[in-house]
Amino acid sequence: MTILYLEALALIALSLSILMVAAWALQQRTGNSGWVDTIWTFSLGLVGAASALWPVEGTAPNARQWLVAVLVAIWSLRLGVHLAIRTTGITDDPRYAAFAEAWGVDSTRKMFMFLQNQGFASIPLVFAIFVAARFPSDALRWQDYLGALILLAWIAGEGLADAQLRRFRADPANKGGVCDVGLWRWSRHPNYFFEWFGWLAYPVIALSADYPCGFASLPAPILMYWILVHVTGIPPLEEQMLRSRGERYREYQSRTSAFFPLPPHQSIDRPGGRPNSADSR
Repeated sequence: MTILYLEALALIALSLSILMVAAWALQQRTGNSGWVDTIWTFSLGLVGAASALWPVEGTAPNARQWLVAVLVAIWSLRLGVHLAIRTTGITDDPRYAAFAEAWGVDSTRKMFMFLQNQGFASIPLVFAIFVAARFPSDALRWQDYLGALILLAWIAGEGLADAQLRRFRADPANKGGVCDVGLWRWSRHPNYFFEWFGWLAYPVIALSADYPCGFASLPAPILMYWILVHVTGIPPLEEQMLRSRGERYREYQSRTSAFFPLPPHQSIDRPGGRPNSADSR
């Protein structure tokens, strides 16, 4: 069993590395770094679903493996298509563009290394999918259904946040404002919150005193929270929003939770509190 898990880790790492090379090549060719997140999302879905369905001792995938694989695939397709549509409408992602500008003449090499590090950091995410799908029981348990509900809430919540922002961005009257309606009233980054929330599903499915490998699913939500809240999620996006929206965004920050959905600190039904023209990814 240990050899199987080490083989899985090696194959996951190799697959993600190759796919992030493809993301780098497309970014270099098009000059649009928005394709990076698109390919990353499809890559995570592809490698995650494949790892979930990897046969155990030559047997056909069981119900749990199919459940996890299908839900991972649905998440990846929904988010990946959303990001692809958004990317076709922009010339570059401002977060990655800021990185490239800071790197200067060495940006090509540093972007390659950055994306390889992104692939490396994604290994615990895919491995969580792998160990959850391989819980040593063919019969579905209540934890499996609870995990599935969390995953469905993840897909629905993230999709709703994206749809609300997309719909408001399409209204010319909202140009130059800050999105403070719907889920965006409760969190400045509701799509990031649901993205993190969904990764809790795998520990819910995998954790058991009888399954020590299940504890390898715990780093996934911890890592995702750290990335979204402290690294490539909220910090660079909010810097960009402060540059483009100024005091409107500072006022939005003062009354709206950054990550976890919470009631706003004060009434937000005021002029100018309309959605921004930048996505929260």
